[in-house]
Amino acid sequence: MTVVETPDLSVLVEQYAGDLYKRAFFKVSDSEMAKDLVQDTFMAAAEKISTFKGESTPKTWLFSILNNKIIDYYRAKVVRPYHYNTQSFSNFFTEEGDWRPDKMPGNWNEVEGHLLDDAEFNATLKMCLDALPDKWSLSIKLKYLMEKESEEICQELGVSPTNFWQIMHRAKLQLRDCVENKWFKV
Repeated sequence: MTVVETPDLSVLVEQYAGDLYKRAFFKVSDSEMAKDLVQDTFMAAAEKISTFKGESTPKTWLFSILNNKIIDYYRAKVVRPYHYNTQSFSNFFTEEGDWRPDKMPGNWNEVEGHLLDDAEFNATLKMCLDALPDKWSLSIKLKYLMEKESEEICQELGVSPTNFWQIMHRAKLQLRDCVENKWFKV
């Protein structure tokens, strides 16, 4: 049996605080919240450092703690159920289920360059994501930014797969509409 040396927390803070902050900021897009999440990560690590078994590197262990803190952060934002306004979706479709001509998706392929490299576009996208109901925004972020599997997201949010796909569909409709109106039609 190999004896695992307990990592020195001050060394871990010095080595990994910057990387943890970058990851947290990427996930929550809020500097103060990212700092809080990193602090919470190190506090949790301090409480559990004696149980560190060395089955992973200290960096992997810290990032695992951080990812759980990020999930907890988003989970706390989704405490209240959202009641869908199905009438708002009638704005997009006719009674037959076809796109309304004025709401039909535009052609985004004609845009020069890569939109995600544009800081102004990213600000618009963040604004549109933040305008969505919390559960919708979180679903989009978990699926496309954190690249989580749908089944895992359903468990985290406490929704059925059918409900999840309905949330995703509605969130993407609203997100597309917002981005088109705030970015492409400006």
